[in-house]
Amino acid sequence: KQWYQRRVAITAGEEHYFYFVCNFYFLVSFALLQKEDMFRIALIAACFLLAVQGYHLDEELLQQPEGGGEIWAVLIAGSSNWFNYRHQSDVCHAYHLLTKKHGIPRRNVITFMVNDIAFNGENPNRGYIINALSGKDVYEGVMIDYMGIDVTPQNFLDVLLGKEMDVGSRKTLLSGPKDKVFVNFVDHGAPGVLGFPRDELYLADLTKVLDAMHSQQKYKQMLWYVEACFSGSMFNTLDPNMNITAHTAANESESSWACIWDDDIGVYLGDCWSLNWMNNTEQFFPNLVEETVEQQYLAVKNMTFESHTEIFGDLTLIYKEPISFFMGHNRKKTETEPLSPPARIYSYQSIATPDVMMYHLERKRGRSNNKKEADRLDQEIKYHTLTEGKVQEILDQISRQVTGSLAVSRYAQTITDPECNKGVLSAFFSQCYKMQTHPYITKYLYRLTNLCNGNSVKKIVDVVLDNCNRLKMLS
Repeated sequence: KQWYQRRVAITAGEEHYFYFVCNFYFLVSFALLQKEDMFRIALIAACFLLAVQGYHLDEELLQQPEGGGEIWAVLIAGSSNWFNYRHQSDVCHAYHLLTKKHGIPRRNVITFMVNDIAFNGENPNRGYIINALSGKDVYEGVMIDYMGIDVTPQNFLDVLLGKEMDVGSRKTLLSGPKDKVFVNFVDHGAPGVLGFPRDELYLADLTKVLDAMHSQQKYKQMLWYVEACFSGSMFNTLDPNMNITAHTAANESESSWACIWDDDIGVYLGDCWSLNWMNNTEQFFPNLVEETVEQQYLAVKNMTFESHTEIFGDLTLIYKEPISFFMGHNRKKTETEPLSPPARIYSYQSIATPDVMMYHLERKRGRSNNKKEADRLDQEIKYHTLTEGKVQEILDQISRQVTGSLAVSRYAQTITDPECNKGVLSAFFSQCYKMQTHPYITKYLYRLTNLCNGNSVKKIVDVVLDNCNRLKMLS
């Protein structure tokens, strides 16, 4: 199993199958050799059943939250492509924190990750994903439940609702009214939208699912940690009475930031805010019961200089709960346990997330000694440079045509009509440019989404489609 995990992160279903085969083999062999020892056979059979169900005895001995509930976690790296390395690195790091270190049973952790980084052709360390804080591999042992084409907004929302799944490992959120749920999302974002590899998750759809989870008592309390540009726009109208708290890397009108450039592999290893909350968590381990959600929010806010971290929703009960209620390890340090190491001090080069792809291409071009590759990179950089300017022109033109005014909004406004927001962005992504392939457009999309505050969705969409179609004809 260790040899296998060194080379490829395994899904929950694959691990259960592996346990099934091994335990079945040993059970039959032992039964044939020890026919008279029924007690031993029964004992092995019990271990066999535990293994098939994915239970881990050491995890069962760890304390759970007060009130008899369990901790559930859903982790999502919503991007693909090598230049987005940091997103999968963040999620792998979080996975190990929650399971290996904090003791949340792996059967209670559901992971979404395209899984195109560890064995990417550009990865000089095949089979490894580096943790920006320690430089160690965090890919080994990660159980990926949904990968590749299964990483979609619909699958994510279905999992949150606890629906029966027919893809991936089929694992779904089976939490109930006594349970705590922790959700960690990492990817690109724009006003009222979070990115997935080929599609988008809109505020309108997320709000409906959160309402349904609340009415169906899918949780006692739920804590969201969201690393994305404009992530505050997904939660700044969150009802404080839903027992949900959301901590975001950025407010409703700004980008989040990437940190720690590794020149050897040509990528950013992590996102600033994500590195900060995980660094803070490791600093407090094993005394997670002594730091509250509020205290971690304030500590990470002071550590994050590039963007304005925010917190929304329930700022009374959950705000005062220990982070251990959502991240595991709900016990105090014993006298025999070693002290936690001090928070790691690291110097890092940071950059706004929408600019990471262009920086990656420029650095790659600078290192290239192959003329054919250099020419291709020059063309790619030129294309994206021209496209970024073209996107601004199109959005300004759309704004003027919709409002009839030469004045163009320069700051993101609070989203008051999520359905309009979804309709307008969907039209632009499908007919003009997608943020997955052109991440720099997220810096300017507020000029489009602001139009929903005072204009009909039909009027805006018609203008968007007209301009996008004209762009296609010119191209």
